[in-house]
Amino acid sequence: MLATKTPGTADRTDALAAFDRGGCGPARSWSNEPGDRYPRHEHGFHKVLFCLAGSIVFHTDEGDVPLTAGDRLDLPRGTGHAATVGPDGCSCVEASRP
Repeated sequence: MLATKTPGTADRTDALAAFDRGGCGPARSWSNEPGDRYPRHEHGFHKVLFCLAGSIVFHTDEGDVPLTAGDRLDLPRGTGHAATVGPDGCSCVEASRP
């Protein structure tokens, strides 16, 4: 399963509108400090994520997917991934899609 990056200039309002159009569940906001890491894991749902500030790199079996402010990432159900937050930290908003 491939993670799909959509480069863009989305802000929070754009992200929430995209979640509504896509039939996503409730949005969840989060942020991390520079260099924070998430260990490899996967989700039982399709994750739609927007990076709103800073940067984060998702590490997938197909390669690294770097995100900066405005970018969207779609992670299909069961896609194994880890992540490393960039040097300025990051703020993101995400939701699940059926």
